[in-house]
Amino acid sequence: MTQLSILVGSQNPIKINAAKQVFSNYFPNKTIHCEGLHAPSLVPEQPLGEEQTRLGAQNRVEYLMQHHNADYYCAMEGGAHQFSYGPATFAYVVIANSQHTSVNRSSNLPLPQVIFDALIAGEELGPVMDKTFNTTNIKQKGGAIGLLTNNLATRESTYTQALTLAMAPFIHAELFNNQ
Repeated sequence: MTQLSILVGSQNPIKINAAKQVFSNYFPNKTIHCEGLHAPSLVPEQPLGEEQTRLGAQNRVEYLMQHHNADYYCAMEGGAHQFSYGPATFAYVVIANSQHTSVNRSSNLPLPQVIFDALIAGEELGPVMDKTFNTTNIKQKGGAIGLLTNNLATRESTYTQALTLAMAPFIHAELFNNQ
């Protein structure tokens, strides 16, 4: 059985577990070595807007690619935005190898306006949710998603879905090579 090395631009176990699950699903006959490493996002601790959030994930992957060797590199960056229909949180994911880079975005989780206002004031979503729900370090557990959906969805499940979809250009490279 051959091994695949996956580097994740975070040391958060939720993000590492999501990446490991996705690669294990796509490559069941390979041993998956998945490791989380510090990789700077070069965006604010709490990204606001889609562009800033996407850039944070891309910067993490680019850093990993410049400083480490692996078969695949991936990063997940959570952000928030005030859309025309209301505030929401979401994540961008980036997966890359030596041939391709794939960028994908998760679905939106509506946020209460009071929570989004705290983000605009400079706070980070995890600590705001901890304060609101009297939890500790929720960002390394179910996240805001878990709290606001009564754990029917979690931060990890959202990352897993977004990463699963982002793998399409790698799994069907022959269809994406001409783009």
